[in-house]
Amino acid sequence: MNALENWFCSTGYWRRVTQQQVLPWMISGASLGDHVLEIGAGPGAATQELRRLAPWVTSLEYSHSFAANLAARDRDGNGCVLQGDAAALPFAEKSFSSAIAMLMLHHLRSSGEQECAFREIFRVLRPGGVFFAVDIPDRLLHRAIHWRSTFVPLNPVTIPARLAAAGFSQVNVQFRPGGFGFQAVRTHVA
Repeated sequence: MNALENWFCSTGYWRRVTQQQVLPWMISGASLGDHVLEIGAGPGAATQELRRLAPWVTSLEYSHSFAANLAARDRDGNGCVLQGDAAALPFAEKSFSSAIAMLMLHHLRSSGEQECAFREIFRVLRPGGVFFAVDIPDRLLHRAIHWRSTFVPLNPVTIPARLAAAGFSQVNVQFRPGGFGFQAVRTHVA
């Protein structure tokens, strides 16, 4: 992420928007279950609210400095923070009741890494577990904001097929101004 992204994602404004608007829309009508995997926690805009909503939250962050800062800030409570890669999750199969990726999938370096992440998320979800995600479309403004940063936008039209290829079912893509979100379920078989 570049300096603008790092700054914006660390603001109180973004934390409030995340907690009061984005998360409620993202998980609307679904249950997080007892153990949430937060993928791409960044500076923790969603972490506190997720910990309020679920009994246990494991937050994964690629950036060592973000992970270390978030872990130092959130020592008490119902969660933990780890540094790791969404395309190679360091967890056992069927460990989580749900997984959340908020505005992070476009930061994976290629569509191939996104595919790996989808397969890994499927692998670590329990049968019946839900994958929630929110991301941004490919627009000139988003490309400008991501100058000198990784930006591999997802095409929302292809998400159902991409997630089905990873094993997910019941894929639901929704749109709102500025972005889109989706939910997908790990099937109950194998």
